[in-house]
Amino acid sequence: MTPARYAFVKAGWHADIVDEALAGFGEIVGLENVDVFDVPGAFEIPLLSRDLAKTGKYLAVVGCAFVVDGGIYRHDFVASTVVEGLMRAQMDSDVPVLSVVLTPHNYQETDAHNAFFRAHFVEKGREAGRAAQMIEKTRGQIPR
Repeated sequence: MTPARYAFVKAGWHADIVDEALAGFGEIVGLENVDVFDVPGAFEIPLLSRDLAKTGKYLAVVGCAFVVDGGIYRHDFVASTVVEGLMRAQMDSDVPVLSVVLTPHNYQETDAHNAFFRAHFVEKGREAGRAAQMIEKTRGQIPR
């Protein structure tokens, strides 16, 4: 049986933190089964995720970004819009699109916060990996 393929779409902003989710995801599903796609920021994730899902090549697509408050209210809008876009992408494509798009209530560019969120993103990546495995196990159980 051919191993499942996954697409992982990640934003470039805060790449040192976002890349940790890919590492966690890879621990669970194996990085050799993951095609990685880089986009400039979170806003670009839903469109590419939808297009990748529609190829039929991937069992699931993961969108990943770290959307922080840069001193303006816009981060809440960006995060909710991206997550809504990911939901729409999966509904339009009939392929699961998993979200590792996170926005903290309190983030400061300090060593302590960066270390905390790097570790947090590893765990969120693992959670996405476990969700992807659940999808793989249940695939074929739903009558079509």
